[in-house]
Amino acid sequence: MGSFEKFIDLANSIIWSNALIYLLLAIGIYFSFRMRFFQIRLIKDMVRLLINNDKSKAGISSFQALSVSLSGRVGTGNIAGVATAIFIGGPGAIFWMWLTAFLGSGSAFVESALAQIYKRKEKGEYRGGPAYYIEKGFRNKKIAKPYAIAFAICTIVATGLLLPGVQSNGIAAAVKSAFSIDHVYTGIVLAVLLGLIIFGGIKAIANVAQYVVPFMAIGYILIAVIVLVMNYTKIPEVFSLIITSAFGAKATFGGIIGAMITIGVKRGVYSNEAGQGTGAHPAAAAEVSHPAKQGLVQAFSVYIDTLFVCSATAFMILVTGMYNVKGTDDQLIINNNVYYTQDGVKHPDGSATYTQAAIDKTFNGKEIFDESYVGAGSYFVAIALFFFAFTTLMAYYYIAETNVAYLTRKRGGPALMFLLKIAILLAVFFGCVRTAKVAWGLGDMGVGLMAWLNIIAILVLQKPALLAFKDYEKQKAEGKDPVFDPVPLGIKDADFWEQEFKEQKS
Repeated sequence: MGSFEKFIDLANSIIWSNALIYLLLAIGIYFSFRMRFFQIRLIKDMVRLLINNDKSKAGISSFQALSVSLSGRVGTGNIAGVATAIFIGGPGAIFWMWLTAFLGSGSAFVESALAQIYKRKEKGEYRGGPAYYIEKGFRNKKIAKPYAIAFAICTIVATGLLLPGVQSNGIAAAVKSAFSIDHVYTGIVLAVLLGLIIFGGIKAIANVAQYVVPFMAIGYILIAVIVLVMNYTKIPEVFSLIITSAFGAKATFGGIIGAMITIGVKRGVYSNEAGQGTGAHPAAAAEVSHPAKQGLVQAFSVYIDTLFVCSATAFMILVTGMYNVKGTDDQLIINNNVYYTQDGVKHPDGSATYTQAAIDKTFNGKEIFDESYVGAGSYFVAIALFFFAFTTLMAYYYIAETNVAYLTRKRGGPALMFLLKIAILLAVFFGCVRTAKVAWGLGDMGVGLMAWLNIIAILVLQKPALLAFKDYEKQKAEGKDPVFDPVPLGIKDADFWEQEFKEQKS
């Protein structure tokens, strides 16, 4: 390993240390208490607001914004990340993923509500996100602008240049394994498809996402339901296994309780992205009458990602017994002979292999999985990874585009937007034919820095979001359809709501 790679690994070990993971969890707990566990109280509002179809020339609907947000949240981690959690932390790690999603929805609400409060209308479209609310919301203007620029640059580099190639490589590898299609052809097809979408702007991205995301999520969950029905006698046992393992009550997993909690929380945070700032970008683009409405919709997206899609993966793996678990000494404490081979070495850590094995055992009766067998699981995982990763690419582009728009409001916008499109398409193509560990490392570093910057921002700026939440509840209690006016609430610099929204309604 070169010195540069060692530096990246060291930097990521610091940035993505347990301090970040548990800080995100602590913030979720804090916001849950501040809003009196709205995750339970307002669940009906969340579901009702999902079907809001209000949109305009400038804004997309709440459902479209949710779909774009889910595009980024629901990705390869929903397959590979869950398998990793089970391998390191055992079945009990799934419980801690659930808890993280429940609490993380509070952070998702706050960042999304802030994105709506401080959004702007630029060149006929709504724009917003952490860079925007940092600049507008911070009272100390000397710090605000450099802070916002730092966030924007980290985001562009991570989501616009580095991570797209890693996602496309995952697609190419799965397609090659299942269908024997060369990586080059996959790269060309991906670049063309993505280009057709991103050159159409947020409206095109939202229109594709609102159909593809529900299709892929429902399709994935449907296959999981079929697997569960065919193994229905083991479902009560799996529920019991998850709960008893989570608290070390099952002796087999008692020795890894620390690793179980850590990996469960970490995988939950990685998957649902609550508090990291990514979901705030599409949230700002929604056409709503009150910021809290989109905050509630985005909070529900965390449930969809973790409680539905991640749980679908977990239950497929656990009911079929197609998983391994390692102990603290790196020796397997559960060995079900599920592995993949790379460079002649057997690896028991799963990744997408556990899901493949679960489906192959259910539909093909395959008891021991190895890379030489191509069955229903290989085809299903290849298709699922294509949709999961492709929609993530769309979300990456939109997030990067929003931050380029923030940096180029005065000049150079069209040229840099065009360069961004070309750059991400090249990253997607070259990611298919080759990828490097350094790209993963740099991408993780950028996303980690985004998370740290955003966490500090939403803690500093929590008051406007909480005021908006209270205002929403107050108007609902009075029997009104909530409409936002920041002036009586004492929220300053919410320019769109103070001016253009009032003009639209007058």
